[in-house]
This record gives sequence, C-alpha cells and structure tokens, in this order.
Amino acid sequence: MRAVALHPDVLLVTSALMALNCVIVRAGEGAAGETFVIDSPVLPEELESLPALLAQAGFPAPSGLLATHGDWDHLLGRLAFADLPLGCAQSTCSRLQDHPGEAQRELRAFDEDLYVVQRPRRLALGSLQALPVPGRLDIAERELELHEARGHTSDGMALRIPWAGILVAGDYLSRIEIPSLGQGSSIEDYLATLERLRPLVAGAAQVVPGHGPVSDGEGALAVLEEDVVYLRELRERGRGATLPRGRRGPLQKRLHEDNARVLGIAAGA
Repeated sequence: MRAVALHPDVLLVTSALMALNCVIVRAGEGAAGETFVIDSPVLPEELESLPALLAQAGFPAPSGLLATHGDWDHLLGRLAFADLPLGCAQSTCSRLQDHPGEAQRELRAFDEDLYVVQRPRRLALGSLQALPVPGRLDIAERELELHEARGHTSDGMALRIPWAGILVAGDYLSRIEIPSLGQGSSIEDYLATLERLRPLVAGAAQVVPGHGPVSDGEGALAVLEEDVVYLRELRERGRGATLPRGRRGPLQKRLHEDNARVLGIAAGA
C-alpha cells in the first residue's frame, strides 16, 4: 500500500493489488473537523492500517464512508470502519438492494483466487445512505460536489473536492485500464458520463481514477478523448475496435473481449 498527500486536506491510498485508489478528505479544524473515506483499498492489512494512517496524518476520525459505485472492490471501507454509515448514489443503493449478497460473494471469490488470508470480519454493508446525485454533501464548513457517473455499471457518482481542485472519478479515466462495461452498463451512458465529466476534468488540478495513477487535468482530458474514440469504435466494430495506445496488454485485451461479449448479449446475439 502506498499513501501520499495530494493536498493538505486530501490523502491518496493506493492498494498493492489492482492499483485501487482510496481517497480520504477532511475539512475543518479541531473538534469541528470532519473526514470522509471514499472507496477503499483491498488487502486486510491495508484496511486495518487506515485508522492509524489517519491519526498519524492528523485527520479527524472519519464520520462516514462514501462509495463511487457498487462494485465490491469499492465497498470495503466497512471492513476498516464497521460502524460508519456508507453513503452512495441512489442508483448504487438500488443496485445493492436489488442484488443482496453479491458484493460479499465476489469478495469471497477474489480472496479464494488469490489466497488472501481470512479477513477479520465478514463484509456487512448495513443500512445505506442514499445521496442526491447530482447534488452536494456537507463536510464541516465545506461541500463535496456529487456528479452522476453511469456507464461502467448501471450506477455511480464522481466526486469533486472544490477547494483542493481534485476530481474523484470512480472507474473512469484510468491511464492503465480501458473503459469496461460491467453490470447493467451502457456505451451511451458511458459516453454521456465522459461528456459530463469533461468540464470537471478541464478545471481539475488532479484527477483520481478508480484504478491507476493520478493525472493532471490535461492528462486526464487526453485519456477521456482516447476513451471516447474507443467506445465509439466498440459500438460500431465490436471486437474490431482499436484499443487505446498504452492500454493494449493481455489483460486489456481480455477486458476488450468482455466488452464485446456484453454488447453481443445486449444486442441479443
């Protein structure tokens, strides 16, 4: 696990697996300060170290967890902070309620495949707090902006931290991963999300994808343009679409095959 400060009020924790990013944001001072943990690392020892990491950085104990979307690898904050409320978009609440136990099953399969040692507790999502998306979320005397982000899955949100100039994009705008179409995904929704994110990216000092390195606004815009080209080609040519330069390795080719398969199913092929 790697932890770096993106801003005096923002920590980035990157898991040793999947290059998965967890963003920790604070606002306010002293007893009036407040902290939120956005998404999560993966490994048990990484999750167990989060409380100590926050204390060492001088951040207040977190008052809530936020998930950009309902994929299992973004929901593990509850394993570090079992009693905290978990906030997410209404679309994510609906997804998780419609598919009870899915995240737990996928986590269990992941752990079995990679011989991850037994976790100290079972993942329990508990009651979810549906957040207004698009909308704003108070954090001490400041606000986080919440923006709809569907397409990778049927649900999701991106978060903007205005005073830090940081956009937390969820599973979009990754320099190491092509756009992937997951549960309930849609190319049209994905393209609409990219256009919705475009002005936010252009005005961002830093963009944090769900997986992979942080980019500045210019770099993230370049990724966005490559993703638009890929998705349009995927829609028109299926498996014949050209993968973005720098994202053509074996894993990305498998993701591309999965994307083409999802499209085939959606089209009734």
